[in-house]
Amino acid sequence: MRQMATYDLMETVRNTNQWLGASALAMASYPAFAMFPNPALEWMAAWGEVTERSFSRMAMKPDWDIPPFVGSNGQDRIVVEEVVMERAFGNLLHFRVQGRTLPKRKVLLVAPMSGHYATLLRSTVISLLPDCDIYITDWHNARDIPVKMGKFDIEDYTLYLVDFMRELGADLHVIAVCQPAPLTLAATAYLAEEDPKAQPRTLTLIGGPIDPSAAPTEVTDFGHSVTMGQLERIMIQRVGFKFAGAGRLVYPGLLQLSSFISMNSETHANAFTDQISAVVNGTAHEHDKHNKFYDEYLAVMDMPAEFYLSTVDRIFKAGEIARNEFVVAGKKVDFGKITDVAVKTVEGSKDDISAPGQCIAALDLCTGLPDSKKASHVEEGAGHYGIFAGKSWRKNIRPMVLDFINAHSNDQKPSVAKSANTNKKIA
Repeated sequence: MRQMATYDLMETVRNTNQWLGASALAMASYPAFAMFPNPALEWMAAWGEVTERSFSRMAMKPDWDIPPFVGSNGQDRIVVEEVVMERAFGNLLHFRVQGRTLPKRKVLLVAPMSGHYATLLRSTVISLLPDCDIYITDWHNARDIPVKMGKFDIEDYTLYLVDFMRELGADLHVIAVCQPAPLTLAATAYLAEEDPKAQPRTLTLIGGPIDPSAAPTEVTDFGHSVTMGQLERIMIQRVGFKFAGAGRLVYPGLLQLSSFISMNSETHANAFTDQISAVVNGTAHEHDKHNKFYDEYLAVMDMPAEFYLSTVDRIFKAGEIARNEFVVAGKKVDFGKITDVAVKTVEGSKDDISAPGQCIAALDLCTGLPDSKKASHVEEGAGHYGIFAGKSWRKNIRPMVLDFINAHSNDQKPSVAKSANTNKKIA
């Protein structure tokens, strides 16, 4: 009950701040006050607008809102979201482009389950759509999943990826971003032994903690400085009565967000102060840089407790992936069994989440893979976010990844995913 009360308290604080912001905006915008202009009221309204928007974003999943793009024939191509596989903890989502034949490359983007929704990769999806047929793992907010649906840990996550890859077929190219990199590598190794024909053709791992001990960061230091008992007491709570997942043990999104912000608290404080000034001066607008970033950054989701705890325990503390001792459903996966899938790692020289050295460790684990099927790249000056979004991604990394995919594709005509136009629901 204590864990549930704490969860509800955090939601109450969020809801109260949203209400305070909306109230301040409404009061300062009262028409009668316009008869006596007062700068204090303008600042009050600006504070209310920014505060209400910020705290309301924490309680909602952003829309994908993928814009049309111009096809090779000059016509606009409308993008439609379709659920290919529906699962309890996450769906396989397809971005179908109306009116075009399937492009040469079929790509599965594996989104992280690390506090933010898969929409964090929205700009990545937009950049790849003109050249690729894009699928993505769309993970659900744990607070909305009833307890009766059971647990979800890193082994379950890996098996979800196995099912998704099997569904999409062998003519697939997989790009894993950040947290899922080690588990995507494990899913590929699992398929190498259990179902070799379902393996993807290429696997691109971007900024993932394959071997966290290879280059320590604040994240790895924290993982080693606390015991699992301390972590469970500090971080884990039960979902409150308001949500469908009431009683489920989770690592709350609001708690994760406070950790994210604390890492760069001064930067975030300055950003919000500057935004309030911009609203007062009339230079802010609905889709400005600040709103575009924070609408996504502040939208957080609860993570299943068993997934969070098993990630820290088995990936960061025990280093099961780094030591090639990872077990899935009672079966040890062997990365040396990967012999046909081309693997590329991408790292950012200024990545303070998964520092350079952590991701490239994947290539040493793939002992059965010839050097001709291995590649790596370190993007100079790029931070964690920059290696999958922003200028570094658009100008350098994206073209490089597409070239890597092309180099390891064959001339076989891609097949359509067998459930591309139907919804498959699996409990």
